Amino acid sequence: MIGRFCHNCGQENLEPKETVWHLVSHFFNDITHFDGKFFSSLKYILFKPGFLSKQYVIGRRASYLHPIRLYLLTASIFFLIFFSFFLDLSTAKVKVGYTTAQVMEMDSTEFNQLSKRLGNGKLLSRAEVNKRLDSNRGFHFTPTYYRSRHEYDSVLKSGAKKHNWFERQLVYKELDVNEKYGRDQNLILKSFLEKFTHNLPQLLFVLLPLLALILKLIYIRRKQFYYVDHAIFTIHLYVFVFILMLIIFTVNKIHDHLHWGILSYVSGALIISIFFYIYKAMRNFYQQRRAKTILKYLILLISLFVILMFLFLFFLIFSMFTL
Repeated sequence: MIGRFCHNCGQENLEPKETVWHLVSHFFNDITHFDGKFFSSLKYILFKPGFLSKQYVIGRRASYLHPIRLYLLTASIFFLIFFSFFLDLSTAKVKVGYTTAQVMEMDSTEFNQLSKRLGNGKLLSRAEVNKRLDSNRGFHFTPTYYRSRHEYDSVLKSGAKKHNWFERQLVYKELDVNEKYGRDQNLILKSFLEKFTHNLPQLLFVLLPLLALILKLIYIRRKQFYYVDHAIFTIHLYVFVFILMLIIFTVNKIHDHLHWGILSYVSGALIISIFFYIYKAMRNFYQQRRAKTILKYLILLISLFVILMFLFLFFLIFSMFTL
């Protein structure tokens, strides 16, 4: 810069020198300003369904937190608390039958019963019993019991089995997973559940624009509503559900420790309130008659269920292939 002002941007040519107190006060001013917008926005979302979305669409936005920032902040808080306090995969178990160690440690009576069942009335040695059980150990999401890729490839080459490309990939993945985790079904299950649950944020993120698209189609004759308006409405629904789900998880956690029967009814009532809230939000935001809103509400729920099933299936397969 030459002279007192910058010839490019017009900024005054002064060397900025700020005190520590100025930085600290500026920081707290930003925080309190942000918090004020966040909590006021949250108050309207929780207690006035559809109101905040309506205010945003008609241009009254200065007093409220931007929907994207509100979504990111609420989602971050939700998943941070969910993964830190409510998700517990340590107790996830699956019935695995008999392990090799269990077979070797069985008393004679229990072993003879198992041996006769596997040998069709004939007594088998412990090694033979383990050999017959071994093919069923591990994790199976296909009706196959091959022990290795080589064995499976040999069966395919012989023509005994004819699988398409997708079926082959499933069998190969099953074999790889069982080899990686030593056919330990509990370990495989926990790893799979961990992968899937950590994909939930992505699943919900993908669902958001699809849900907005459903609303756009349902209200296609309401030309005053653009796709982005439906997206804003959907974001505010998400925020409400995130907050209420945290409350529900908290109530359930307290119930697990105190075993108060009334908490089960509280949790059930909160879940029901989510569905009632969605209806009220649609009624207030789109401002149609009760009969039309109920019809479109039911269409929304059915469409949401169908799309969720497809998304869950996709993310289940994705989680399986990323084990």
